[in-house]
Amino acid sequence: MELSDIRSQAKRAGESPGSLVYTGRKKNPTQVTVVNYSAEICNEETSDNPNKIIELIDKPGTNWIQVEGFNNLEILSRIQEHYKIHPLTAEDILTGQRAKLEEFDHYIFVTLKTLRWEKKRKKFAINQISIILGNHFVITFSDAPVDIFKKIEEKMKSNPKQRLREQGADYLFYRLIDAIIDQYFIILETLGELIDDTETLIISSPTRGHMRRLYRMKRETLMLRKSIWPMREAVSHLSQLNDKFISQFTRLYLRDVYDHTMQAIDTIETYRDMLSSMLDVYISSLTNRLNEVMKTLTVISTIFIPITFIASLYGMNFINMPELKWQYGYVTTLGAMGLVVIVMLVYFNKKKWF
Repeated sequence: MELSDIRSQAKRAGESPGSLVYTGRKKNPTQVTVVNYSAEICNEETSDNPNKIIELIDKPGTNWIQVEGFNNLEILSRIQEHYKIHPLTAEDILTGQRAKLEEFDHYIFVTLKTLRWEKKRKKFAINQISIILGNHFVITFSDAPVDIFKKIEEKMKSNPKQRLREQGADYLFYRLIDAIIDQYFIILETLGELIDDTETLIISSPTRGHMRRLYRMKRETLMLRKSIWPMREAVSHLSQLNDKFISQFTRLYLRDVYDHTMQAIDTIETYRDMLSSMLDVYISSLTNRLNEVMKTLTVISTIFIPITFIASLYGMNFINMPELKWQYGYVTTLGAMGLVVIVMLVYFNKKKWF
């Protein structure tokens, strides 16, 4: 459970179970979009009037009710009353929950986590989506506008021969879950590119900034794992439900969703291993870099030892020093020093010490 989910649960302390209390930070106005569709028709209407919304969801056919924003609890209460949604389900919709599935007498409730990559902050944002599947209706709840369902809505409107129009509410239910999981792979691809870039930088020239970046990515990966891992159980449970809610046709597609979920989990585990090994690479790179610096300093120090000896020897203040008054003594001494440096550099190069 994320920190935001814990905070939302803490805000509910002392409240009656099942009471409609929104504990999130976002105060977006409540807006309801109802898509009424069948093989012949597809109509969409949006409203924030509770009475108007009840009229919209009473139309024949399959209804997809999209509730965005939890500022107006009266609308949520009217929808809850109309579809006989259990109070505990309503509570879970308004508070942070881990991904889970619950089956009731006349509907299925699923809560999932959606991910959105924020380019400026170079991190992903987590949002909760709650979905209710009943006979001829699907309700989606989110505390902010959701973009990942737009393509599904556009396809539904553009082509009457779409499976979305021909199949029942359970197929739409599957497509919504599939869209959420597909979004995970976009996030995982972006995270994978960051990991590859960081690995290259760490190997070539590790810095403290790379270390902070590495730990930040490890935290992001951990949050991803916490968001996606519980979905395995929820999606697996979906594929085993009876025909009351999920048809045999849709159940086959849900198995594919389960495979995608497992693939995403395997990718996250791979990233975790890569980041752990990159930490070892970072430490090794720093050690190697320190060794290179020490080797260079050692070579320089070693070169200056004989030069210092010659300079100190001829710098002693003795009157009877050999060649003390020789005209070419200074030039000869410098030449001897330079020759010593050249000989030592050649020797070090043959030994491959630098």
